Amino acid sequence: MSKSLEEVHESVSTEHKKTGFRKILAFLGPAYLVSVGYMDPGNWATDIAGGSQFGYTLVWVLLMSNLMALLLQSLSARLGIVTQRDLAQASRETYSKYINYILYFLAEIAIAACDLAEVLGMAIGINLLFGIPLFEGVLITVLDTFILLFLINKGIRKMEAFIIALVAIIGFSFIFEMIFAEPEVSKIIAGLVPSIPNSAALYIAIGIIGATVMPHNLYLHSSLVQTRKFDRSPTGIKQALKYNLIDSTIALNLAFFVNAAILILAAATFHKNGMFEVAEIQDAHQFLEPLLGTKWAPILFAVALIAAGQSSTVTGTLAGQIVMEGYLHLRIQPWVRRIITRLIAIIPALVVIWIYGESVTGKLLILSQVILSLQLGFAIIPLIHFVSDKSKMNGFHISRTTQIVSWIIALIIVSLNAKLVYDEITSWLEGSNHPIILWLTVIPLAFGFLGLLLYIVFKPFIAKAKSKKVINHSPHNLKLHFTPKEGKSIKNIAVSVDFSSADEAALNKAFELGGIDTEYTLIHIVETVGALMYGVHVHDHETTIDEKLLLKYKEMLSEKGFNIETELGFGKPAKIIPEIINSGNFDILVMGTHGHTGLKDILFGTTVDKLRHKISIPLLIVK
Repeated sequence: MSKSLEEVHESVSTEHKKTGFRKILAFLGPAYLVSVGYMDPGNWATDIAGGSQFGYTLVWVLLMSNLMALLLQSLSARLGIVTQRDLAQASRETYSKYINYILYFLAEIAIAACDLAEVLGMAIGINLLFGIPLFEGVLITVLDTFILLFLINKGIRKMEAFIIALVAIIGFSFIFEMIFAEPEVSKIIAGLVPSIPNSAALYIAIGIIGATVMPHNLYLHSSLVQTRKFDRSPTGIKQALKYNLIDSTIALNLAFFVNAAILILAAATFHKNGMFEVAEIQDAHQFLEPLLGTKWAPILFAVALIAAGQSSTVTGTLAGQIVMEGYLHLRIQPWVRRIITRLIAIIPALVVIWIYGESVTGKLLILSQVILSLQLGFAIIPLIHFVSDKSKMNGFHISRTTQIVSWIIALIIVSLNAKLVYDEITSWLEGSNHPIILWLTVIPLAFGFLGLLLYIVFKPFIAKAKSKKVINHSPHNLKLHFTPKEGKSIKNIAVSVDFSSADEAALNKAFELGGIDTEYTLIHIVETVGALMYGVHVHDHETTIDEKLLLKYKEMLSEKGFNIETELGFGKPAKIIPEIINSGNFDILVMGTHGHTGLKDILFGTTVDKLRHKISIPLLIVK
């Protein structure tokens, strides 16, 4: 498996900066690249719509979304720091090929939706500041491809500095906007109390959550933290986790300030003056000067919008590269990737603007954020599973309390999305002249996604329960009914063991074939993610247990008079077992089975076939 964002992997050293502020500064940066996704033009559309329609009522949604984002981004950073795998790579190593294809497709849809918001936002900003028509403005956004290429060639620190400068422009612009707007502090505080006035507010609230907690940012953060080179000891990993949490907290709170400022600006100007239908960024820009009495308000608004679009488009490209390489193990040139992503976003934007005109851009922006929200569950749930796994996280798994809070957040997001999908499908059925088409297309698709979501939620739990049921962690429970015999012709027998009930049959048959003078080598293969990544250098929880169990087997069987050696391998059994067998001097390999039938038997048979063709000695399968 290749490294995530290989061209900048571990390119920033933190080891020579021992203590203090300089040490913290060395780790700061990845979360700022992530945070721009939380203040992109899609957020502006949902925040303006929420503020103009409902005043300060939905401020609490922004705060809740920010807290959700902070927890989820810290989990994403933890996965990258501890396992040196991004979320896409971890998914590829965990789920089947077909499930990964679907997850990749969904992730690409989310990135395309996000990029659509960035394209429109940039084009709108260019239109507002320079008067260039929106259609031409969308075409101009292709040029930012070259900015990304320039930055990535200069190194990740230069890119981080560029993004932080853009974030500063956005922040300062809204500090002045707040001074101009003079919002009512008491109403802002009242807006922190949760309430949803009606179904329209729910739609906007889900859009805000989709615009704030963004699925591609989870992929992005788990990769960007790997740009730091630090001591890989437990102490070094703990320190990296702490500094990245500080980075995330500062960066995401800045993003919360910008989002809250946009919503409060809309509430203090439009809602206050009875303008409840302002959902378009262009309308917001147009009304700012007469309502606030200064020409600087619309100028700063447009400058901040361009900065938001430009910064978020850079990080969107990186996320696309991470998702493609992680899920498909496919690398293409960044400029090609950028052009493809841009075209996927530009084409629907151009078509909609051409057919419906510029008045629908606000609706298109909000729709893009709702699509993002719908995809969230398929990124969040695998992430929670991964960081809760003791063997994957090598002792740095999250606590039970954090797991519970994470699952509650996932439940809230998925429930809101389910409510939205149900309401939308119901309204389509009621208003459609041909409901049978919806029953044959949209509804089966919705159930298909529901099935996928349930699969992703419950499969790891079922797999864990099965492993506990199959694995027998006490070798002394084995029922061995052999009797040591003299004078057998087979001198060296290899026995594959997996600490399950299948070992009994394999060992009994091996001892029946051999005898007291035969040498027996017990082979066990560790198949964890860590074993795949680090091989013999892995030191995770499962490897430690397996080593102890193998030694217990040796100790118990040696006491019974047999000559026992052990061999611990790391990786895929179909690859590692032949390597061990062919490098040794064995006469036969004995393996046990779990009595699988049907699909499992086919799958097991595939492994046996690979072994049979790769080893140079007889293979005996014992049922």
